[in-house]
Amino acid sequence: MRALVQRVSSSSVVVDGEEVGAIGDGLLVLLGVRTGDDANIASQMADKIANLRIFTDVDGKMNRSLLDTGGEALVVSQFTLYADTRRGRRPSFVEAAPPDEAEPLVRAVVDALASRGIGVASGVFGAHMEVGLVNDGPVTILLELP
Repeated sequence: MRALVQRVSSSSVVVDGEEVGAIGDGLLVLLGVRTGDDANIASQMADKIANLRIFTDVDGKMNRSLLDTGGEALVVSQFTLYADTRRGRRPSFVEAAPPDEAEPLVRAVVDALASRGIGVASGVFGAHMEVGLVNDGPVTILLELP
């Protein structure tokens, strides 16, 4: 499982002209699921996201997490995080989990974050989405399990 995590001051996702999710201060999480990922990996990823210390403390050091700041998370499924571009010019997505495997694991990450008391919004799995964000920093971190 891969997550491209961006610290944001705001983020939103629009599907068919309608805003389906939005957050203020927090993290935009673009989440890719690989074939073979399971519920245990989804739980580990949610824990990593919730506890990732990339928010500044009073001394200006990145030392606080979503849990520490009360920030929110916007989780958007993105199978293209598993694009293989080593050969040719068209990406291969053979490592990306098929939708029937990926969707429940994306939902598991959303639910696990919410169970930790984090306000969570999400996109619509499989939909064409327009994602907007104001990257704070900018801070962008790639997380990968295992």
